[in-house]
Amino acid sequence: MFPEYRALITKLKSEDAHFLKTFNKHNALDDEIKELEQHSSSGFTNEIHELKIKKLHLKEEIHTILKNSPQHI
Repeated sequence: MFPEYRALITKLKSEDAHFLKTFNKHNALDDEIKELEQHSSSGFTNEIHELKIKKLHLKEEIHTILKNSPQHI
């Protein structure tokens, strides 16, 4: 995710608790979605969809933080 911000992501993960929490939530949702998709039945379709929406919102928040960071080059 966002390879152009790799160095900034590494820096913010160690310096910004909110960024780290948001980044970790995004990754946890990604793992949960992958797990549900592997064992998917039609009953999980709505749940997977809702998780993907939450993941997208977190990704947008991460991107906003990265773009607005004073450390962004």
